[in-house]
Amino acid sequence: MSGRTIIITGASGGIGAEAARQLVAQGEKVVIVGRNPQRTADVARPIGADYFLADFTHLDQVRELARQLDERYGRIDVLVNNAGGAAPRRRVTDDGFEQDFQVNYLAAFLLTNLLMDRLVASQATVITTSSIAHRLARLDPDDLQLERGWSVMRAYANSKLLDILLTRQLQRRFGDLSINAVCFHPGIVSSGFARDVGGWLGRWYRSRLCRLVMTTPAEAAGIVVRLAEGVPGQDWTPGDYCVGARRASTSSAARNRGLAERVWTMTAEMLDIEA
Repeated sequence: MSGRTIIITGASGGIGAEAARQLVAQGEKVVIVGRNPQRTADVARPIGADYFLADFTHLDQVRELARQLDERYGRIDVLVNNAGGAAPRRRVTDDGFEQDFQVNYLAAFLLTNLLMDRLVASQATVITTSSIAHRLARLDPDDLQLERGWSVMRAYANSKLLDILLTRQLQRRFGDLSINAVCFHPGIVSSGFARDVGGWLGRWYRSRLCRLVMTTPAEAAGIVVRLAEGVPGQDWTPGDYCVGARRASTSSAARNRGLAERVWTMTAEMLDIEA
């Protein structure tokens, strides 16, 4: 399965950068997307990868990224929606959305749907980074921007639940067109994630106990590689949420088809796209 075109967002460091290195070593053509010009170039150049810049706090940059990718590549065999983070306080982007909602979920929804014709033509796999933190989500479809009750953990957990709902709706809507979608929890990864976050989430990530149970970015990236290199329907089930590369249980909200369909429709309306 080598030589395919694999797009990885959030690849200027951490899991994304390590996955890029491992996939290139497997003979794949990797295209990395990052926000920071220097860090992105520093990852891409040593492995001979193409790279693009996009800051997902600006949806016009996501739209331009989709245009460039669609124009440059005749095939996109795997799209890895890995970009994400946790804002230290409630922030609203210039697009008018709560930042975690936009960066962790909305941008992935937009990019995937803008590339859908190319993905369908390529019979692509769409891999999205979620988290076991989705179990702590308290998602209110009438307050997706968390204008009421915002907290670091709730914003992050909600966005990761949305990533699972996105994965399952992608499979329901496009599975018959040979799209294979999957999402996964990478583990507690020793990276820059939550470095600047306050509250108990930040304290936990910076604690000695957390460091004892952390996995490395290279180990977490191995999950991305196994999913990307695996055969859908044989090595993993399309539409699944995985811990490691194995199917795992989710919260009841993540299994709620009505919620998934409602949020999908709302999201498409927010972005003013047909999806």
